[in-house]
Amino acid sequence: MLPLSVAVLPWGLLAGSFAIDAGLNPFESQALSAILFAGSAQLVATGMIKTGAGLITMLLTTLFITSRHFLYSVSMRSKISPLPTRWRLILGFLLTDELFAVCGQQKEQQFNQWYALGAGLSFYLVWNLATLAGILAGKRIPSLNELGLEFAVAATFIAIVVPNIKSLPMIVSVLVAILLSVSLTVINLDGGLMIASIGAMLAGYATEQLQGTQS
Repeated sequence: MLPLSVAVLPWGLLAGSFAIDAGLNPFESQALSAILFAGSAQLVATGMIKTGAGLITMLLTTLFITSRHFLYSVSMRSKISPLPTRWRLILGFLLTDELFAVCGQQKEQQFNQWYALGAGLSFYLVWNLATLAGILAGKRIPSLNELGLEFAVAATFIAIVVPNIKSLPMIVSVLVAILLSVSLTVINLDGGLMIASIGAMLAGYATEQLQGTQS
């Protein structure tokens, strides 16, 4: 988890400083990372708090942004479901993009709940420490959220995705996601990221099915 933890440090700094900039006090800013524990959703929710958005709107937006975790959990269900309820709850809370990148591709014989717990807790600790640093820096360094730290979001996902591009369906999914997300952003279409995600998944699934029929 160390490379992914290092890559996410600027992201945590941004989350903490952005929360302070949005008018939250240090305790509330830290609680976002301690309870919500979702980087992209935190940044979006904090921005919505800053603009005065309603609670229902924030909850629905957070639900859509984090909906990919449903796919993660379905993918890991065969490994997690035999565990006791306390384990399923703990690992469910700790399930992030980074933990899925490390444990999601493991076979059932390779999966170890203690390894997953250690990986998840280590990332949770780093994320909250980075948030704390962002809170402290945000109170002392003006406009910290304007230094371009949000690139850490893209860098982290690139580090997660690229090593897993090992098949034609994956290549097709990535290319379709890139083309759709860029083109929909250029034409300023609302919900473009969600459309690009769904389009990429459908393209990858279609490619996989086509490969299966040809073989």
